[in-house]
Amino acid sequence: MIISSVADYREAARRKLPRFLFDYIDGGAYAEETLRANVADLATIRLRQRVLRGVADLDLSARFFGQSAALPVILGPVGLSGMFARRGEVQAAAAAARMGTPFVLSTVSVCSIEEVASQSARPIWFQLYVLKDRGFMRHVLERAQAAGVRTLVFTVDLPTPGARYRDAHSGMSGPYARQRRILQAMTRPAWACDVGLRGRPHDLGNISNYLGEAVSLTDYIGWLSANMDPSIAWSDIEWVRDFWKGDLVIKGVLDPGDARDAVRFGADGVVVSNHGGRQLDGVPSTAKALPAIAQAVGSDLVVLADSGVRSGLDVLRMLALGARGVLLGRAMAYALAAQGRAGVENMLRLIGDELRVAMILTGQASVAKASGDMLA
Repeated sequence: MIISSVADYREAARRKLPRFLFDYIDGGAYAEETLRANVADLATIRLRQRVLRGVADLDLSARFFGQSAALPVILGPVGLSGMFARRGEVQAAAAAARMGTPFVLSTVSVCSIEEVASQSARPIWFQLYVLKDRGFMRHVLERAQAAGVRTLVFTVDLPTPGARYRDAHSGMSGPYARQRRILQAMTRPAWACDVGLRGRPHDLGNISNYLGEAVSLTDYIGWLSANMDPSIAWSDIEWVRDFWKGDLVIKGVLDPGDARDAVRFGADGVVVSNHGGRQLDGVPSTAKALPAIAQAVGSDLVVLADSGVRSGLDVLRMLALGARGVLLGRAMAYALAAQGRAGVENMLRLIGDELRVAMILTGQASVAKASGDMLA
């Protein structure tokens, strides 16, 4: 099929992946109202079209925590990416390095920190959850530092897994889940050969390393539910801040008061995010929450955002709403599933081309100067 947008990559991923994996990427919590609002609300943001502004020399580059980026985007953490394509996290990190874009590895990746970092031409970032097993947290942070990670993305909006109905229906969880996944894999022979057979091992590399035994996809949902920690508090941020010597980014902030607390507890940045609509349904979209948070913290923090971004135009909208950069989650996952490393590289090219057009038509020469003045 012809690929010209992230929407095309979504359809290509749907055709290639077994249903349980596609729905895992594509789905949200409860009735998925917030998931849809993330896209719909961002689409309502109107930009001022400006003419005769002399924008032949465009600067799309950005800088995040001392690391350069060819675009104001970061490949965000997506769990189980190694199931979307063969050794998927390695492929995605390689694509990010090739395109000059930061890459964030998920705690629940198939490929371990060491495997991904050793094969990436640029330093990777690492994402960590608050878990009941603080020994695991210390262990994985030590490994991340040893692997050259300098930016930690600490996800705080998952003290318990969201109610994701699609997972129960698709076979990711629920009755006879393993049998349903096997049957679905049989209907996707290209994926079954490339990823199912040639992409092994399919354990959660970072967790298996700590436990000394394989943690498989079958164990994933149970492990996640058992180890998420509803007692999470700002004191946990203090513990991580004292231990972690690099940059600390708090991911999952939707309230200005929480953003101000992130400043008080020593964070270097926040990601305004509702976890892509995968946690609490009915909360505001990122587009609705972002402006107040950006105003609340000013220049005290680097404000990043995710959820609902499907084009370079959406990236510019987020920048106009107050973000310094945008994390791409589903966009990366769709492209990775469809075409592996080449798909992720092409997706970033498409985002860059769309962003370039949007900047020219809004008379904006530099992404660093994007602001609320661009809003109609």
